[in-house]
Amino acid sequence: MSKIAVLIPCYNEGTTIGKVVVDFRSELPEADIYVYDNNSTDDTVEKAKKAGAIIGYERRQGKGNVVRRMLREIDADCYILVDGDDTYPVENAKEMALMVLEEKTDMVIGDRLSATYFEENKRPLHDSGNRLVRSIINKIFHSDVKDIMTGYRAMSRRLVETLPLLSEGFEIETEMTIMALDSGLDIQQIPVQYRDRPDGSVSKLNTITDGCRILLTILKLYRDYQPLRFFSMIAALLVVIATIVLIPVLTEYFQTGLVPRYPTLIVCGFVILFAMMMWVCGIVLEVMLAHQRQLRELIVKRK
Repeated sequence: MSKIAVLIPCYNEGTTIGKVVVDFRSELPEADIYVYDNNSTDDTVEKAKKAGAIIGYERRQGKGNVVRRMLREIDADCYILVDGDDTYPVENAKEMALMVLEEKTDMVIGDRLSATYFEENKRPLHDSGNRLVRSIINKIFHSDVKDIMTGYRAMSRRLVETLPLLSEGFEIETEMTIMALDSGLDIQQIPVQYRDRPDGSVSKLNTITDGCRILLTILKLYRDYQPLRFFSMIAALLVVIATIVLIPVLTEYFQTGLVPRYPTLIVCGFVILFAMMMWVCGIVLEVMLAHQRQLRELIVKRK
């Protein structure tokens, strides 16, 4: 029988965690419910234990650290990752698990943004941030993922064993999505009826700080997974800047036969040379990345 694990990373979710565990136990009685605590100062652990969850701990602060520990320590055929704030419906859990176990989907995304998120969410900057991140990633990776940063998703064993996650904070969901896209894994999406946090439950997401970290993560992953395009863009920008600065010098040379601004000419020459080096770096890294993808595909096939 296939094993299903529900993973709930928690930090100060005492207000809601008991209900979340009970709801998932009712919807998926065959599943193991894991709650990993991340230095909570309230009664999160006590309420999770009382509701029947298996308790684990991660002392390094950050959602990404908790999720990575859970995926390392827990063995299952289907992993359902969900937040402990009671904002996601349990009614979709069985469908998501069946898509992974029976249809062999690698990742099922619980899409809030196509359902009730924008009506329920009370933080306008979060709305804008979700739209911005979705637009950037879909443009870069030529995809059509509706909800990049959802905290509700189901994942296969194959995906969990082959994705080298590194994020420490709330950018972990963005990293998961990008890596799954780059690996060419099967990603499906289903709309879920998101609801805002109940009274007394406080979001741990800092809109500005965590938003900047997410954007920086996108930039780093773009560099790592699309190196030729990334370094070619930098090279092209440098060439354009150098050309604009160099045009007056060349114009004067063709008119008078003199080059009165040698420092400008030399600096522009070095900038163009540096741009060529960046482009070559992109080619080398692209070849190395292609080789790594081939090796990863061989590993997946052997499993």
